[in-house]
Amino acid sequence: MDAATRPAGLERLIAAITSIGADLDLPVVLRRITEAATELVGATYGALGVLSPDGTHLSAFVTVGIDDEAAAVIGDLPKGHGILGLLIVRPEPIRLDDLSEHPESFGFPPGHPPMTSFLGVPIAVRGRVFGNLYLTEKQGGVPFTDEDEELAVGLAAAAAIAIENSRLLARERQLDIANERERIARDLHDTVIQRLFATGLSLQSAARLSTEVEVVNRIHQAVDDLDVTVRDVRASIFELNPPATSSHGLRRRLLSVGDELFDALGASPTFRFEGPVDSAIPDDLASHVVAVVREGLANAAKHAGSPTFDVRVAVEADRVAVTVADRGRGLGERRPEGHGLDNLASRAEEAGGHFEIGARPGGGTELRWLAPLV
Repeated sequence: MDAATRPAGLERLIAAITSIGADLDLPVVLRRITEAATELVGATYGALGVLSPDGTHLSAFVTVGIDDEAAAVIGDLPKGHGILGLLIVRPEPIRLDDLSEHPESFGFPPGHPPMTSFLGVPIAVRGRVFGNLYLTEKQGGVPFTDEDEELAVGLAAAAAIAIENSRLLARERQLDIANERERIARDLHDTVIQRLFATGLSLQSAARLSTEVEVVNRIHQAVDDLDVTVRDVRASIFELNPPATSSHGLRRRLLSVGDELFDALGASPTFRFEGPVDSAIPDDLASHVVAVVREGLANAAKHAGSPTFDVRVAVEADRVAVTVADRGRGLGERRPEGHGLDNLASRAEEAGGHFEIGARPGGGTELRWLAPLV
């Protein structure tokens, strides 16, 4: 069937669907849907009410045909009472010749334009009602027809696809932004911070070679300034990539542990995060991870005598792996005093995981704690 032989109603529907557009932000899509529906059935006024997440009332209302001055006079947007509420309770098309004659008619607020004929159609996205189209006052003073209802239902189906596409596009954009922030954060951590640490260590070595008190003092001040800079960079990393997760920002919590133990350690521990640490680790397991890192660093601070401390938290397939390592004197023949290591073993057992501690290649000690994600 070509354009010359298609029914006029179908031509209008195709034009309306085309006008909705694609790859647009959701507010723009909703307004275009409302405009297209209003023009498609020849209504004077049109509106699209978006349902609240619990589906009990309207949380947003897009209107066509009522200017800003009239809208200001009317006041608050409707929440879904009267006839509008019928579509919320019973999501199926409603067509009325005279709104005022329906028993559920709620009436209009002062300043509202007169409306007689009414056509309402739900918009369902993925089997769930997203909102409703409300079309009133058919031009010419006549009621809406069967064809108008069919056209509106057809447009609602196309509108659902456009809404879903808009949502998917928004999620894709958010993911792209998150990935880019993650890349920048990773580069800052793996390159800038590591270079700052290396510079600090070089300065500390240089200070031991000097006999000039003033020179030594200035070097120590420079090292302190580098430590402050490292903290600032780390704060910037997590402003770039803020965790909004079920584990309430596990990365941020772990970095806070490093800051908390800074004085005891004598240096800022380096942290390396691999995989979706903030999103994949559930709350109860995240609490174990924080405790493991705190206990591991505390033990290293007491017994290692190390200039550096490295923490790695990685999501590996179906488990989380935590490593706390130092380049100190090692365990030797003596285990650290206290119950810290016993607590780590108990936590591993509780989480269904594994804990071990031993010598690090090249000197020092490495603590490794593993637990399944589920």
